[in-house]
Amino acid sequence: MRSAMKSGDKARLEALRFTLASLNAAQKEKALKDPQASLGDEEVVMILQKEAKKRKDSLELFRQGKRDDLIAKEEGDLKVLYEYLPAELSRDEIVAIVKAAKANGANDFSSLMKETMKVVKGRADGKTVGDVIRDVERA
Repeated sequence: MRSAMKSGDKARLEALRFTLASLNAAQKEKALKDPQASLGDEEVVMILQKEAKKRKDSLELFRQGKRDDLIAKEEGDLKVLYEYLPAELSRDEIVAIVKAAKANGANDFSSLMKETMKVVKGRADGKTVGDVIRDVERA
């Protein structure tokens, strides 16, 4: 955040501030339950993914409304968030994970989804995983 301030990159600074506000809110909420608790890496990644999902949903709505100014802002915010998120798995990697789960005895959609989501842990969104499972079941 400090480097964004010094460089004058207002769009990046704004995105980082919103993200930091979300992280601080989650930390305060967790501290209410246990004053000594702090956010773990997995929790931080989950919060960043929620923020990215909000931006993606907003992008869809702005595209439907033909709001080019807001589309550019949300795309910039999303680009900043992706810098801090772990790299997403490719579709082929997800297919391999689904096939492995299927080989281990998970047969129906819900059990495949559950087992696959345990493995991908934030490196793929649920919609993509669901689409891959449907494709694998059809094949």
